Amino acid sequence: MNPDLEKRVPREILEELIEEGTEAFRGILEKLFNVAMQLERSEFLGAEAYERTESRRGYRNGFKGKRIQTRVGELHLEIPQVRGLRFYPKSLERGCRSEKALKLAIAEMYVMGVSTRKVTEITEQLCGLEISATQVSRVAGMLDEELEEFRSRELGEYPIVYLDAHYEKVRRGGRVQDVAILKAIGVNRFGTREVLGLSARISEAEVHWRGFLGDLHKRGLRGVELFVSDDHEGLKAARRAVDPSVPWNRCQFHLSKNAQQYARRKEDKPRIAQAMRDIFDAPSREDAEELRGKVVKKFEKIAPEFVSWLEDNLEEGLTVFDFPRSWWRRIRTINGLERLHREIRRRTRVVGIFPHETSALRLISAVLAEIHEEWLTGRQYLNLAGWKKQVEQFFPTGQGNYRKTVA
Repeated sequence: MNPDLEKRVPREILEELIEEGTEAFRGILEKLFNVAMQLERSEFLGAEAYERTESRRGYRNGFKGKRIQTRVGELHLEIPQVRGLRFYPKSLERGCRSEKALKLAIAEMYVMGVSTRKVTEITEQLCGLEISATQVSRVAGMLDEELEEFRSRELGEYPIVYLDAHYEKVRRGGRVQDVAILKAIGVNRFGTREVLGLSARISEAEVHWRGFLGDLHKRGLRGVELFVSDDHEGLKAARRAVDPSVPWNRCQFHLSKNAQQYARRKEDKPRIAQAMRDIFDAPSREDAEELRGKVVKKFEKIAPEFVSWLEDNLEEGLTVFDFPRSWWRRIRTINGLERLHREIRRRTRVVGIFPHETSALRLISAVLAEIHEEWLTGRQYLNLAGWKKQVEQFFPTGQGNYRKTVA
């Protein structure tokens, strides 16, 4: 790291503290944050500015201003940027927890119709921040702008995309109705997860999924090698219409759950579940196909409905075998989204019934934006090093429409 920078800053901070006392806290905190973020960027890139080294993995790209609220006042920070790579300072991420808590608290109360004055009291208790009614209104307005920017930001190359939906209760025309919240989660080329998009729709009908997928492509979604989702007719039809040549893997967890519904006897359910696990845990597609034959013979008399269903549906869950083995654990199911769903439910449960779709989208967007930032600064979800070459082994150029589409 830069020894001159590390030596100079403590001296400046001490001098400022001696001269201004406690009044200097805000300025000192700003400097500490800015220096910490610059040092973190150097570690991330593996090199200092203008330094030539074999360990360098990228280049600096200036700074982006950001204001955050803290207990010592508003900080004006300069967030270091990196060219062509995903980088967000962990030091800032840890320091923004109060800001996140504040925004989520305001979002929750905003959709519940809580008065601005009451919001100020509650946020002080939740976040330890003293803010005025005017600040609450300003933050609420900024929050909507920030969330819209998050939902409409430009996308890029995402080899793996997970699609899912859940429902929230919303008042509409004097009645309470279920509204579908469509979501797309992607794994970028660096192996990091991102929230790609979300939308509130009246149902999961094909027309709504088709519009949602179309919007993702308009925002720049490209390079998709695989979709992973549960079995829903509207989603399947939309995916075939918008991305007909991209492979799809049906969630194996839900596939196994569906299979158990075709057991004639209660005692056969765990046996069917085990049979499905054995097939999915096979070391290759060939072994999985061989196991399927054995399962058919085993159950054709005691559970013929299951056997008939298996012949029609199992293939949709075996696409995983057509991809590199290192991917299998991450692309078998959509269970990796469970934590995301738990966080959403934990927040929306407070509201219960939303006054309208916009309010539901506001709160859920705030929750997903927070998780999105945690994913960007967290551990790698999947090692995709050399992924294009790996996938080419399974889908050589020129074999079918698929490789022509994503090449």
